[in-house]
Amino acid sequence: MKIYFDHAATSPINPEVVELMYQILKDDFGNPSSSHSFGRKAKAYIETSRKKIAELLNVTPAEIIFTSGGTEADNQILRGSVHDLGVKTIISSPIEHHAVLHTIEELKENNGVNVEYLNLTPIGHIDMLHLDQLLQNSSNVLVSLMHANNEIGNMIDLKEVGELCKKYNALFHSDTVQTMGNYSLNFNEQTGVNIDFAVGAAHKFNGPKGVGFMYVKKKHKFKPLISGGSQERELRAGTENVYGIAGMSLALEIAYSGLTEKQNHLKEIKSYFIDRVKSELSEIKFNGDSNGQSSFTVLNLAIPPRLATETLLFQFDLNGIAVSGGSACSSGSNKGSHVIRAINMNEGYAPIRFSFGKTTKKEEVDIAIDFLKSLFN
Repeated sequence: MKIYFDHAATSPINPEVVELMYQILKDDFGNPSSSHSFGRKAKAYIETSRKKIAELLNVTPAEIIFTSGGTEADNQILRGSVHDLGVKTIISSPIEHHAVLHTIEELKENNGVNVEYLNLTPIGHIDMLHLDQLLQNSSNVLVSLMHANNEIGNMIDLKEVGELCKKYNALFHSDTVQTMGNYSLNFNEQTGVNIDFAVGAAHKFNGPKGVGFMYVKKKHKFKPLISGGSQERELRAGTENVYGIAGMSLALEIAYSGLTEKQNHLKEIKSYFIDRVKSELSEIKFNGDSNGQSSFTVLNLAIPPRLATETLLFQFDLNGIAVSGGSACSSGSNKGSHVIRAINMNEGYAPIRFSFGKTTKKEEVDIAIDFLKSLFN
């Protein structure tokens, strides 16, 4: 039996999405930039998808720009904010995804951008007082903070951060890759949150890999990161990934249609996992705010030093349990998790990330707990 506890890395694709993508690949192969009927049909898939995603996020279709995924979207937003919007200071945190951290460090080195990293609380939340202080003393600022951390699950309050940015006339970018399709996100300033830029990646909400989007508030104008044709309102050149975009739109629509049921299921799974660990595996600790302001899709366990061997993840895999030591994007790195180092929790313990999806079952949690117990024997 194979058990998948790595939904934060990628999620299994919905069968309905596969069916739609196959049909487009097989029958609707036109180039969306072509003016004939084949091209017009392909173009219709793109614009219908754009409209649907915009509707789900309560924004206008013109504010949704399709990309190859979350990393490209983060890059374009950060680089565009500096090159085209006059940002001189970026305020972020040391536990952001490397798509953000590596980009802002490059902007610091090559463009002289001032980068400020927020202090963290003992359990890994950003220090809001520190953010307030930095905003008071800075101008031409972009705040870049992910909605939910992909390794420990800690979440920021989008509304609170957005209002603080508005107070000090700062731009606000949030990498919402881990929450898109798991939470109801409303980027309309009047009815939702004040946010300038956000990011989604289809494969995190049961869609295809290699396609994502960025939300860019309509008043902001970027130059393209990729030059060439005039696709995506001249913001991203290149023939669009028609079947991927259509698949992503359908996946997000499916996610929103069953959102409450999915959330209740995930909350139950995570709570059950935590309760069993606390009652039966007292040597194991938790990284981050596991049971507080935290995503119900991620649980990061700290395994005691005596069991923190280099083969720990391999042992899980040999027993048919797919887990992670941190971000999938850092696999192969021997530096360990930058998130765990930054929060400095449970020193010497080995972080193991369990992440859940709509297909996760309690019986699978029981098997994982039994395996964890066996490690202590």
